[in-house]
Amino acid sequence: MNLFQHFQAEVIRQIEAMAAEGALPGGLDTSRVGVEPPREASHGDVTTNAAMVLAKPAGMKPRDIAETLADRLLALDDVTAAEVAGPGFINLRLADGFWHARLMEILAAGRAYGDSDFGAGTGKVNVEYVSANPTGPLHVAHARGAVVGDVLARLLKKAGYDVTTEYYINDAGAQVEVLATSAYLRYCQALGEDIGEIPDGMYPGEYLIPVGKAIADADGDKWRHVDEDTWLPHFREFTVREMMAQVREDLAALGVEQDVFTSEKELVAAGAVDGVYKTLSERDLIYTGVLEPPKGKPPPDDWEPRPQALFRATQFGDDVDRPLKKSDGSWTYFANDIANHLDKYKRGFTQMIDIFGADHGGYVKRMKAAVTAVSEGKAELDIKLCQMVHLMKDGEPMRMSKRAGNFVTLRDLIDEVGKDVVRFLMLTRKSDSQMEFDLVKAVEQSRENPVFYVQYAHARCRSVLRSAAEEISGLDTSAEALAGADLSLLTDPAELDLIKVMAAWPRTVDQAAEAHEPHRIAFYLNDLVSGFHALWNKGNDDTGLRFLQADNADVTRARMAMVQATATVIASGLDVLGVVPVEELR
Repeated sequence: MNLFQHFQAEVIRQIEAMAAEGALPGGLDTSRVGVEPPREASHGDVTTNAAMVLAKPAGMKPRDIAETLADRLLALDDVTAAEVAGPGFINLRLADGFWHARLMEILAAGRAYGDSDFGAGTGKVNVEYVSANPTGPLHVAHARGAVVGDVLARLLKKAGYDVTTEYYINDAGAQVEVLATSAYLRYCQALGEDIGEIPDGMYPGEYLIPVGKAIADADGDKWRHVDEDTWLPHFREFTVREMMAQVREDLAALGVEQDVFTSEKELVAAGAVDGVYKTLSERDLIYTGVLEPPKGKPPPDDWEPRPQALFRATQFGDDVDRPLKKSDGSWTYFANDIANHLDKYKRGFTQMIDIFGADHGGYVKRMKAAVTAVSEGKAELDIKLCQMVHLMKDGEPMRMSKRAGNFVTLRDLIDEVGKDVVRFLMLTRKSDSQMEFDLVKAVEQSRENPVFYVQYAHARCRSVLRSAAEEISGLDTSAEALAGADLSLLTDPAELDLIKVMAAWPRTVDQAAEAHEPHRIAFYLNDLVSGFHALWNKGNDDTGLRFLQADNADVTRARMAMVQATATVIASGLDVLGVVPVEELR
């Protein structure tokens, strides 16, 4: 249960009752009535702005509405206090029994606690992420985008959205030609030719050595005696296929498996870009014009000081109109990207989310404009930018990977610290904030390491439950058995505070999904385990708050129910992050 949605419904029900009795005008719009946690915990458990948003349309003073509404809310079974604060906010305090009931819900639901239908019926959602050029191994920056995209998709699914994950393969364009030529050099090398230094502009990484060798083993010197136009298509196709196989392996090592892989080259060949051009032309959204060069910065690749076919992007919120065709008649990258998104729309996706690197910041407005145009306003695009990750080791920048040529690979990172550490730490900052990833700190066992801090709490819960089963005769610590515990014995403020944090998990899921902000899950877990560790430490100082009390089986069972619930919510959160909760730390 999202308790805030529950009380929002109760508040609206009371407003409708007041209208029926004549205390309020009928037909008031309650869509802006909200219920949320107060800014200060001392103010209560939930607060509502109902009187504030209804005052003007009702023609009444906010406090007059608030005082009447507060009296009605106080009569609810779970409300022990209803106080009007400030200009008309209503703060509610809830009975201990209400929180105990939430604990029962957690024990009954298990890791599915927090699952909801919040996003059901809102249309199909496409989350595109990574989408790296298939020109080499994935690197650390790709790791962040991969984690953000994958966790966002998991989060949306938990909140009831219909989600498909996608990888857009950028296998058309000049960079793929360079890749094929670089592979050809390695092919010549495999045949015994001294190729010397890899020329500037080629891909120098050693990852192409096995590609060249594979072609040499299969075809011998077949390609050494033909012109470039003959060998280039084969090397392009073979090398892209090999690179994408590596990409899939690296993503799988990170726990990422996308549903759909879409080829840019195949879209272009199928006439998708021509279709975009025709669609926009028919709507009078393309004209021939000359763009002014951007002021104060180098012109982009698609700028030319001559007439081009321009998309009227400014009609849809962009700063300037954008070229779709170059003067030589070839498509711009932007035209291909519009085709990609129109293809998604035609496949039924009315909500699209793209996870881009920070260097795509200038692409945001134009892509949003394009999606609005081609879908005639029926689809929405949200673009999340992932800032750079600075990889450190003992405070020093980590050296580059010889295999990759000029960067640290994703596989290097996973091999160093493990996939779960990578996944969790990539979400300890908002994606649009730069972050330092220190390999030494990432694996140290201290409170300063958020991965350890959360995993330690889960392991501690499991350890306590095992100890209770061993030390107290007849105590069954399964969730099913603990559901029968007398939870009314949990009355200490620290115990109730922990339960309140757990009860906020469903709301956290819904809000993080709606905002497309997966980092909120990592932040929530840190708050939850902070409350658990604080209660644990308090129990060590206070005999009456110790979790295991051999002379009081009822209190022990109640506290084991709380511990079991804590472990369950931690595990539920880690499931969203794609991280395996540990049973014990070694």
